[in-house]
Amino acid sequence: MTASQPARETALSTAAPLPWGRYALITLGLSFLALVVLFPLFNILYQAFQGGLGAYWQGISNPEALSAISLTLLVVLIVVPVNTIFGVLVAWVLARYQFPGKLFFLGILDLPFAISPVVAGMMHVILYSPTKGILGPWLESLHIRILFAPLGVILVTLFVTLPFVAREVLPVLQELGDEEEQAAATLGASPWETFWYVTLPNIRWALLYGVILCTARALGEFGAVSVVSGKLINQTETLTLHIEQAYGEYQTVAAFACASLLTLLAVVTLVVQELIKSKQPSLEAEE
Repeated sequence: MTASQPARETALSTAAPLPWGRYALITLGLSFLALVVLFPLFNILYQAFQGGLGAYWQGISNPEALSAISLTLLVVLIVVPVNTIFGVLVAWVLARYQFPGKLFFLGILDLPFAISPVVAGMMHVILYSPTKGILGPWLESLHIRILFAPLGVILVTLFVTLPFVAREVLPVLQELGDEEEQAAATLGASPWETFWYVTLPNIRWALLYGVILCTARALGEFGAVSVVSGKLINQTETLTLHIEQAYGEYQTVAAFACASLLTLLAVVTLVVQELIKSKQPSLEAEE
C-alpha cells in the first residue's frame, strides 16, 4: 500500500455524509414528495368518498359523467392507435433517411412539448373556425364541423400527444442502426417481414412506453380541449372538463369522484410501466 492510499481513504471517509446528515436529506426529500404528491392524492380520495359509496357512485354514474367518460374513452381509442402508427412511421423516417430540413422536422416533432396546450387549442381555432378560420369555411360548406364538436377534441388531442411514441422509438432506432434490417432484406425478406420480425422486436419496449405515456396524456388533457370543445355538456365535455364543471357548480363529491377515476388510471399506468421496466432485463437476458 502506498503512502497516498491512506490519505485518499481518509479524504473519502471525511467527504462521506454523516448518518444524521443522510437521514436529514432522506427526510427532507420524502417530506417534499409527500407534500407535493401524496397529500393531494389522498385528499382527492378522501373528498371522493366523504359522502359514502352511494354518493361516490352517483357522482360517476350520472348522465353527464357517463357522457364525459364515454367521450374520453372514444378519444383515447382513436388517438392512441393513430399516434402509435404514425409515431413509429415518423421515427422510422427521421432515423433511417437523410433529407433537407431534417433538423427542422426534428424540432417540429418536439413542438407539442414546448407549446402551451391553450395555445395549441387557439391554433386549431384559427385554423378551423367556421367564420374566420383558414380551413373552417371550406369544411363548413362540406358540413364538417371541427370546433365545438368531438372531432375537434380528437384533433387537438392528437396534436398534444403526437411526440410521445415517436420520441421513445426514435433514439432506439438510431442506436440500433440498420445492419440487421439490411441483412434481412439481403436474405429475401419483404419490407413488412423485416419490420415485423426484425425491427419491431427491437423497439417493442420503447414503443410500449410511448403508448403508455400517450394514453396517460390523452386521458388527462385539459387545456387544448377546453379551448376547442366549447364545454358542451353531454356533447363535447371530456372527463377533465366535467370535473371542472362539477366543481364550479359546487358538486364537490361528484367532481372528486371523477377525479379519483383519472387518478386511478394514472396510478395503474405508472404501475404497468414499472412492471414492464422490472421485467425487461430478465426477458432480454432470456432472448
